[in-house]
Amino acid sequence: MTEQKRAPAETPPPEASHRIPDDAEGSVYRFITVAAKRARQLQSGARPKVHAQSRKLTSVAIDETRRGLVPFLDPETAPPPEEEPEEVIDQ
Repeated sequence: MTEQKRAPAETPPPEASHRIPDDAEGSVYRFITVAAKRARQLQSGARPKVHAQSRKLTSVAIDETRRGLVPFLDPETAPPPEEEPEEVIDQ
């Protein structure tokens, strides 16, 4: 039997899928922090922003963050506290 060589599957590097769309720096650390804080919100009773296939709240939080549905503030570019929206995750 002759073996055929397969082309490697085109998958993005692991960190490419762990980026927030609106994050200019593309920080993986920021992605993890925002997703973790969103998971805590979901565990505390917040409603999911997407209809997820997974029941795991951590997976739902990662999916929401990956889609850019979780607002966050960059501490370096954040507006003064009196102008902050109420339900934004602060890093």
